[in-house]
Amino acid sequence: MPAFDLIDRIRSRLDELNRSERKVADVILNDPAAATGMSIATLAQAAAVSEPTVNRFCRNFDAKGYPDFKIKLAQSLAGGTPYVSRSVERDDDASSYGDKIFGATIAALDDARRALDAKRVERAVDYLIQAKQISFFGLGASGPVAQDAQHKFFRFNLPVTAYEDVLMQRMVAAATHTGDVIVIVSYTGRTRELVEIARVARDNGAIVLGITAPDSPLAHECTETLEVITPEDTDVYMPMTSRMIHLALIDVLATGVTLRRGEDFLPHLKKIKDSLQATRFPARED
Repeated sequence: MPAFDLIDRIRSRLDELNRSERKVADVILNDPAAATGMSIATLAQAAAVSEPTVNRFCRNFDAKGYPDFKIKLAQSLAGGTPYVSRSVERDDDASSYGDKIFGATIAALDDARRALDAKRVERAVDYLIQAKQISFFGLGASGPVAQDAQHKFFRFNLPVTAYEDVLMQRMVAAATHTGDVIVIVSYTGRTRELVEIARVARDNGAIVLGITAPDSPLAHECTETLEVITPEDTDVYMPMTSRMIHLALIDVLATGVTLRRGEDFLPHLKKIKDSLQATRFPARED
């Protein structure tokens, strides 16, 4: 049955659910939009049930798990403000849309935290710590994420650059060699140019790390991926929660590299911080 019938399916099957699953359904039906922004722990708490009960409820509606269920639920909602956010309505005031955006972001980050694969993070850090040079690629809303990564990683005494121009990305990929690492940030993983660029870089011997959607065309071309699963449809809405998750993953990778460098590397980081002191007014003590 199509995803957009999910809410009707839940309503029609209420009598079939056991007592605990009915509590989950009641919370979702009471505010489906809010439910799409909840972590599994938040939903379980709101329904006064266990997390396994929530997962069992999701599987009853042909979802692989809670993240997949949230995606189907988001797709079933006709509300929201197109090209802005699925979390808000046109008549929301500042208090409402501010609370919804922060709530959706917090929930999405919590879901991403739970889904984070530590082994994949370790492998990605392994590649980064051994890199001769690192390039970060991002287009559109992912471009600022690539720039933020450059800002974090230049501290590691490695040649680090960020590119938001697809022609530059193609040329850099064509010029890569064994020992180079390219990190490609793409929420959908379906941008044709980035998929081709990843293939070119791999053919030249470079390591390609993807921060992208699982099982996407880009993921299939990468050496290693950190997968991002959120119910945000960036084909319709402005990228919001997905971008925040990408930024957090860059921080995770930068932290991993810092820790691998060990305590002997800390004086170098301190020297960079100290260089900024003369550019700032003293902090107020009151």
